[in-house]
Amino acid sequence: MLTLWQWAVAFRFPLHRRGATGSYAPGVSMLKPLKGIDSETSECLESWLTQRYTGASEILFGVASASDPVCELVRELIARHPKANAQLVLCPENFGANAKVSTLIQLQRLARHNLIMVSDADVWVPEDFVAEVVAPFNNSDLGLVSCFYQFVTRTCVRCNVLSQLATRWENFAVNADFWSQVLQSQSLKPIDFALGAVMITRRGQLEKIGGFDALADYLADDYQLGFQISRGGTRLALSPMVVECRNVPMRWSEVWSHQLRWARTIRVCQPLPYFFSQLQNGTLWPCLWALWEPTGSVCTMTAACLLARMAVGCYCEQKLTRRRNLNALWLALFKDLLQVVIWALAFFGKHIDWRGQRFEVRAGGKLVKIGA
Repeated sequence: MLTLWQWAVAFRFPLHRRGATGSYAPGVSMLKPLKGIDSETSECLESWLTQRYTGASEILFGVASASDPVCELVRELIARHPKANAQLVLCPENFGANAKVSTLIQLQRLARHNLIMVSDADVWVPEDFVAEVVAPFNNSDLGLVSCFYQFVTRTCVRCNVLSQLATRWENFAVNADFWSQVLQSQSLKPIDFALGAVMITRRGQLEKIGGFDALADYLADDYQLGFQISRGGTRLALSPMVVECRNVPMRWSEVWSHQLRWARTIRVCQPLPYFFSQLQNGTLWPCLWALWEPTGSVCTMTAACLLARMAVGCYCEQKLTRRRNLNALWLALFKDLLQVVIWALAFFGKHIDWRGQRFEVRAGGKLVKIGA
């Protein structure tokens, strides 16, 4: 039933639908905290400089250190697109455990427009993205909009089989299950968290919660931003626009660490929903049923459940990415079984590795740097 529910909410949501008329074009300040550079950074950042948006806008690229190699890239991109109102901002101050939020605090001081948009460095967007994603703010009761995202990893011929499998596993977890499970949550109650790839809010809403300063010690700053805004009684919304998070291939250990960090973050932010999240594992429970009672009828029902899980996973990934990949069929089962291990490990530790540093995640999602 939960698997079919996941399919139903995914089927009904108007993913990728455009609707902006161009008549509503408020001023937008786009804040881009940066650190480091990889083979995808240039295309991702350039996509923001080539937006077809008729309203006033600015892009503030923030970096903590002038020696960061991304500084040279940003200067080159700004010179290549002189019509884009963009600047590189040095943000050396540290206000808490979350370095990204420290950068946002300093960028917020310079933002001039009423709408504040935050996006990660690895996010690529289509040319009409800004126009589409700000359109819902024509409704005065809306406090924040965030976007679904798909993981895109370029094929690496030099990567070994394990690295390719790990990358495909993580991509499937986001591209097939994450977004549809968010919609499942929204079908039960109004959404009270944001998705961090791209978030847009009003300056007044941000100031009401204390600005980005209020998020400086949290790991899940996106969750906290949405939660604190919704707690004030303001509505949050999910845009049908989909952005791409373009990543370089990672080793198995890096993917595992990434998944464990996410799991422990969700556990401390929403402990009860996280505990019961395995109830929707469409592979685990049919398999346990078949092992407990291996009769012909039970095995037939188990096979039907697994086929349904495979079909739903394949459908959801295809709808988000607009690409058909038949290996999603077996990946659905593989991901579910691995997710049981990740889920369990989230309860047996509070430490995470993030941006090359070791942290302890405490109750409520606050970060404490180990050794500090």
